[in-house]
Amino acid sequence: MKPGDMVLAAVTAVIWGFGFVVIKWGLQSFSAPQLTAFRFLVACLPVLLVPRPRISWLSLVLIGSTLFTGQFLLLFLAFEHGMPPGLASVSQQMQVFFTVLLAAVFLRDLPSRRQCIGMGVAFVGLALVGLTVGSDLRLTGFALAVAAAFSWAVGNVLVKRLPDVPIVSLVVWCSLVPPLPALVVAAAFGQLKSIPAAIAGASWLSIAAVVYLGAIATILAYAMWGRLLQRYPTAVVAPFALLAPCTGVLSAAVIFREAFIPLRYAGMALILAGLAAVVLPARGRPSPGVQAAS
Repeated sequence: MKPGDMVLAAVTAVIWGFGFVVIKWGLQSFSAPQLTAFRFLVACLPVLLVPRPRISWLSLVLIGSTLFTGQFLLLFLAFEHGMPPGLASVSQQMQVFFTVLLAAVFLRDLPSRRQCIGMGVAFVGLALVGLTVGSDLRLTGFALAVAAAFSWAVGNVLVKRLPDVPIVSLVVWCSLVPPLPALVVAAAFGQLKSIPAAIAGASWLSIAAVVYLGAIATILAYAMWGRLLQRYPTAVVAPFALLAPCTGVLSAAVIFREAFIPLRYAGMALILAGLAAVVLPARGRPSPGVQAAS
């Protein structure tokens, strides 16, 4: 990989990793359903300029419902229920392991021995994190975060079944899906009528968070990642995804002074170790579940 493209890959992963801190800023003024709707209203703006990918409307809706709506609505709700940003950035990497399992069941894409070991290590790490559920991490938040990772994995498998499509086109058009169901959820929670007041009273930091998540972490980051995947094998690009959770943990520690008990750090370390075993290339085997990170 050329040095310039290596920088591009690293910057993309850092953008996604820092997004977990930005989410918390966005939720200071907006509820989880509102932030989901606003993020993808921004992300779908280029739909007037970008041609629709050559896939069925059903595929478009299914991918948008899982890869975007389910993933981010559940993740934002997890934040509202006490999920810390740094831990969230690590827990979401469980999508890689869920993707491997789902691909094995539905696509007959069987994992290698090393990937199986990596998944085992990661799930032990997840169990250790689960043992730390308590005052600073509610069970609801932990469960929602895991559900978000699973929804991401389902979306990954749906994408893997498609013929090659331009990733930016797919992202922009799939971004049309989340706003409506997110607003329906907002209405169910009695938050629909409060949207004008939320916008009027939003801090500049929350407004910037919406722009960052919709324009930078979605459109720009996916465009850069997609360009790299078109130029290089997945196994060459995928290892840079490891920078995303590392960025999330470090930025949360610096900005929010986020710190955990040793058992939770051990669990997070095992998840990252398992992720490395699955994502790092071995004998040219492509790496799964690297479509996004935040």
